[in-house]
Order: sequence, then structure tokens, then C-alpha cells
Amino acid sequence: MGQEITAGLNARELRQRYREKVRQCLDVLERMLSHRDFETSAPMAGLEVEMNLVDADQRPSMTNDVVLEAIDDPVFQTELARFNIELNLEPQPLAGDRLHVLEETLRKHVGAARQKTGDTDIVLVGILPTLLKEHLDRDSLTPSPRYLALDEAIMEARGEDLILDIEGRSGERIATFVDTIAPESACTSVQCHLQVAPRDFAAFWNAAQAIAGVQLAVGANSPYLFGQQLWAETRIQLFHQATDTRPIELRNQGVRPRVWFGERWVTSIFDLFEENVRYFPALLPEVSDEDPVQVLETGEAPALSELKLHNGTVYRWNRPIYDTVDGRPHLRVENRVLPAGPTVADTIANAAFYYGLVNALVSEERPLWSKMSFTAAKENFFAGARRGFNANLYWPGRGDVPVDELVLRHLLPLADSGLEGWGVSAKVRDRYLGIIEERCKAERNGASWQVACVDRLQERGANRDEALRRMLYRYIELMHEGEPVHTWTLPR
Repeated sequence: MGQEITAGLNARELRQRYREKVRQCLDVLERMLSHRDFETSAPMAGLEVEMNLVDADQRPSMTNDVVLEAIDDPVFQTELARFNIELNLEPQPLAGDRLHVLEETLRKHVGAARQKTGDTDIVLVGILPTLLKEHLDRDSLTPSPRYLALDEAIMEARGEDLILDIEGRSGERIATFVDTIAPESACTSVQCHLQVAPRDFAAFWNAAQAIAGVQLAVGANSPYLFGQQLWAETRIQLFHQATDTRPIELRNQGVRPRVWFGERWVTSIFDLFEENVRYFPALLPEVSDEDPVQVLETGEAPALSELKLHNGTVYRWNRPIYDTVDGRPHLRVENRVLPAGPTVADTIANAAFYYGLVNALVSEERPLWSKMSFTAAKENFFAGARRGFNANLYWPGRGDVPVDELVLRHLLPLADSGLEGWGVSAKVRDRYLGIIEERCKAERNGASWQVACVDRLQERGANRDEALRRMLYRYIELMHEGEPVHTWTLPR
């Protein structure tokens, strides 16, 4: 924890001081947006990929400390639970064949890591299908002071056990109470970072919000939780519920959840940081020694540590990021919509579709968000998460459209033009957008393949637990073979 926490301040003094410091940071950010130069070089893209660890029986392996020591690669880090690890790839320009380089780099790291993990295997999947409630207690959390403090802060803010209540289209349901945020760790995602200039941030964030439902429908990969078939992308609702600091009375009053789609289009990145400060109390009130005003007045870029920490405890699906590298400040949109997997190729295809589509929408003469209500974007988001390829999504000028029709006839050409606008080579565009095209034609993403495989195994006499375990075994084989999920076959 931070130095100030051990300096003798009591909890109330610390929270008050932290709030004052966050507001001071917000004021400094406003000044910087008006007068300070930000890094605005060629568009930079980076990825964070969260992964699961499983044992030889396809169950969660609580061994991330042992695995990370064996891998001995700084691009891998701990995550919230002991069966999670995360891989961070350095940002790089999008132009040319860099997306293909990103794929090869990711494949190389995962392959090399897998050679060192012994009986533990690495899985790219939104929610581990064999995960059960008994795997998600406080002992499953990575024993990091930050993670343990976050668990304590959320449970204390809520004042009672968390409720997990999710019903699937088939009528299957989970309804249970938990006394820890450990179920959040079941949600493993891919985070796509895009560095943008301050004047362009609002347009890129609005575009990312507008297409979030499409991303989920096309890329869904989390249909099972605790043995039950729920949403195509159950991760969305699970993450929402597993970090909800609001007891039912505050929900009834309209208090906003910390996992938040948002409620409006924005005109500046400042809108989002200001909402964070206005609506959300501190979870981890750590105070740094930096005086951001003094740093700014010396001509340097302040770290704004308190504002960044607070932003990190508001879980927007498209999160605003302020950061500094080598003394230069920059802004990023962090797209957190996508689940991990199924393969490295699918992961990069999902990212390419996102990067191309947002650039094309930002470049349009009349912005999409001027023709589409924010409520419609939010409804698309939850429809895509719930139904995957079975969803109908609203699109201006087209009405409610099946996902495959919307993507094939309208959005893929837009994504291609957006990638071309960033200088991505035709060969690379064809490879990754071709994967999205074939996925839509087959209506086969990770979620639909998992469900079809489990159904096939159950038809042949396996119970649900055995079907999930056998499905995951085959999933891992195909994942490491590397061919995109639309090519995957079912057991004969």
C-alpha cells in the first residue's frame, strides 16, 4: 500500500485528504487539456490478455506464483486470482503488417510459456467452463496487498454479501450469495488500447461505445458459469454483479454501479474523469507525495496518481486512460469489452475489427452517435452479451438487424476502410477481417462452439460436468493448434 497509509492518518482523515487530492488532480487535468501538449504520434495499439490456468483434469490450477516463476518472462504478471495470469504486449503503430507481428509475438510468448508450466496449461477463454463456486473463495485470491485491500474495500462498502443472479436463455440459472469479490476473477478479457490525441478522444470513445454490442455478439466466449449455460458472454453480467458495492436500497435509488456502461455520449475525456469523481467514492484511498500543481508549473507532466487510481476502481467497458511515458503525457481508450480467446488468431482478428471500425466511424462526416441514442447503444451491448449471434442489433438507417447481416453487409467494409486509413497492409486486413467474415458466415464463435460441443457430448450420455471437462480438453487442443474458431469441428 502507499506510504501515506502507514503515516498515522486515520481512515476518515485519509479519505478526506484523498478526495481533495483527486479533485486537485482533476483540476490539473483540465488545465493540461487546454494548454499542454500530449503525445500524438502515429496511432499506437497495445494489448493486455488475461488467461486461466488449469490442471491435468481441466480444473482451475491455483499456481500462478509457481507458473510465473517458471515462465520467467516480464511480459507475464499476476492477476486477481491464483488461477489467473496476464500478458502485456508493448504498444506499437498499427501501420503496415504490425498486427501480424502482434499475433506472432503473442503466439511466441504463450507457446514459450506453455513449455515451462509442466502439468499446468494456459487457456484463453472468457470464463473457464469447469469453474465452480467452491473455486472462488478468499483463498483463491492472489495474496497481493492491493488485491486483498480491494476485496476488503468492496465488501465493506457494500456492507453485506454479494448476490450473483444470472439466468440464461435456456432457463438455466445461478442464484447465490458470495462473501468475496473472487468471482470477478472468473472474467478474463482482452483489453485493446488505442492512443489518441485529446481533441479526438471523445469521438473514439463514443465510437467504441457504439460498437460494443457488435463486439460482444461476434466475439462471445463465456457461455458457462458454475456448470450452467447462461449468456453467450456471461462475463458481462458476472463482472457487474461481482463488484457491485450497492445494496438493494442504493440500487433502488438509482446509484450508479462501479461496472458501468455509462449514460451519455461525451464531448471530452474530462467528462468521464469528472463523472468518476462526482459519482464514485474512494475504494483505495492512497495519497502520493506529488503536488500536481507544482509539477505542472515547472513544465513537467504530473503523474496524477490519485486520479489514475480512482479511475482504476470504476470499471467502464471503455475506460479513459491518462498516463505518462518518458515525461510525456498521453491519452488512451482502453476497450475492455472482449473476452479472451478462443485462439491467438481470433484475438488479433477481434482487435483488428475493433481498431478498423472505430477509425472508420470517427472519420465519417456525420458521427454515428448523432444518429443513435445512447440508450440504443446500451441495449445493443446487453443484447450482444446475452444472445451472441442470435441477437438483433439496432443500427441507424437499418433498424433492428441480425448480427451476421449487419457485420457482413455494412461493418466489415467500414472496418477495412478504417484499417486502410491507418496504413494497415491489404494482406493483413484480408487475413484478420477474413476471420471475422468467416465467423459470421458460420455463426460460430467461442460461445456457440462450446455450447454445441457440450450438447453433442450430453446427447451421447455424458453428464454436464463431464461434458464441460471433455469440451475444455478439446478446446485447449484446438486453441494451441491455432486455427480460428470458425474452423473448429464437433466430436463425431
